Amino acid sequence: MTEEEYLAFDDATEGKHWFANGQIYAMAGGTPRHSLICNNVGRALGNLVAKRRCLVFQSDLRVHVPGTGLYNYPDVTVVCGGEQRHPKSRNTIVNPTVIVEVLSKATEADDRGAKSTHYRLLPSLQEYVLVSTRGERVEHYRRLEDGKWLLTEARGRDASIELPALSGVLSLADVYDKTELLEGDDDDA
Repeated sequence: MTEEEYLAFDDATEGKHWFANGQIYAMAGGTPRHSLICNNVGRALGNLVAKRRCLVFQSDLRVHVPGTGLYNYPDVTVVCGGEQRHPKSRNTIVNPTVIVEVLSKATEADDRGAKSTHYRLLPSLQEYVLVSTRGERVEHYRRLEDGKWLLTEARGRDASIELPALSGVLSLADVYDKTELLEGDDDDA
């Protein structure tokens, strides 16, 4: 499938689909735990940048990596300084500052592997955050001035991750807020 065919297909259908190397992949729905954590992260980041010229988007916003052709819907995307849209799709941005993926059993390998490789090629991307649904753990990749990526990890609700691109801190207490209210172990999707 071509890029143009993908954009027309994805915009015309009900579900969301990501696109890489000429292939379309349907995106499945998430679990209550995954959804709650995504919402918590979006709210926390929204509060963090409330007085800055940054926008926080949930998973309905498509992101394109021009250098590789990837189109995807990250769980949470932050754009600072004004969004730049794809020339062929007003529903797609090409300049995320921060991308957050909330890991699930079904997506973890791609979020750590192929998608991570694609995302880190975006010149605008300063931080890539992976949030576990199977424990209170956040991994934070930050682009250094020399272009290398630095990994830091935080565990437990008392921990936090510094987000220099947003001039603030993401608390794991905020990320995992109210997850204890969910019944059962539904985070294995």
